[in-house]
Amino acid sequence: MQLAVEEWLEDLLAETTTARTSEAFQRWLDVQSRFHDYSVRNSLLISLQCPGATHVAGYRTWQTEFDRQVSEGESAIWIWAPIMAKVCPACGEPKSSHDDDCESDGVPYAEWSSQLRSFKPVPVFDVSQTTGEPLPSLETATYGDASDLVPRLCAAADSLGVDVVLVSPSEWSHGAARGVCEFPQGQRPSVAVRQRPNEADMATTLVHEFAHGLLHADRTSLPERSLREVEAEAVAYLVGRQFGLDVSNSAFYLAAWAGEDAASVLERLNRIRSVTVSILGAIATQPHRVR
Repeated sequence: MQLAVEEWLEDLLAETTTARTSEAFQRWLDVQSRFHDYSVRNSLLISLQCPGATHVAGYRTWQTEFDRQVSEGESAIWIWAPIMAKVCPACGEPKSSHDDDCESDGVPYAEWSSQLRSFKPVPVFDVSQTTGEPLPSLETATYGDASDLVPRLCAAADSLGVDVVLVSPSEWSHGAARGVCEFPQGQRPSVAVRQRPNEADMATTLVHEFAHGLLHADRTSLPERSLREVEAEAVAYLVGRQFGLDVSNSAFYLAAWAGEDAASVLERLNRIRSVTVSILGAIATQPHRVR
């Protein structure tokens, strides 16, 4: 199989530039900017209480910002919110308003700096716990005739050193994610993909998660998450193109994760090429299956 890696990745970069300037992407970006960027501690609390959470906001925020209502009977996700206080620049004490007995070095109260004093628990809710106006989404799915690519990928997993399972929608516990790759201690990477009618998209999701398993198993020297997603999606894009699938929507995925750093796909060319060749080689050893 001939693989025009650099040429195809240049195509992906061009498609990503176009996607980034599209109206659909700008609408999506506007909504994403209204969600808080939670700390690692709060992100962990959210994942422990609601593993499938994707978009989290407070009760009133859902109403006022997104025209959505928390469904009756839903349990709140509890996180820690900071309590800040204005600090007098003269005495260093927190003040709720300007104190006439405090010199404050002549600095107006509005210009006093704020200081973290403590934390308090606050309730938030995931989008899955709400109803109302839909949030704008990006079309990132793959389309085309995947033939028997999904079973061949599943059969190739063992030779790649990855465990794989296809999970029915009724048993899927990872929210809106289409696939996940986990790294159990002392075991091989474990890939799970949500089953759905679009087998072309299932196939590239499998490749994407396989790429995570092959590239990111060393948890001691991981690149930042955006670069990990760039690498994995670039591999999925290349494999999809090799099999004649429509993978143009990968551009929206890269635009969402990489922003202006999408060009890093070329900087990471050797890693992307190596894993792409490994996955294609493993697929090639699996016989075609008659349906």
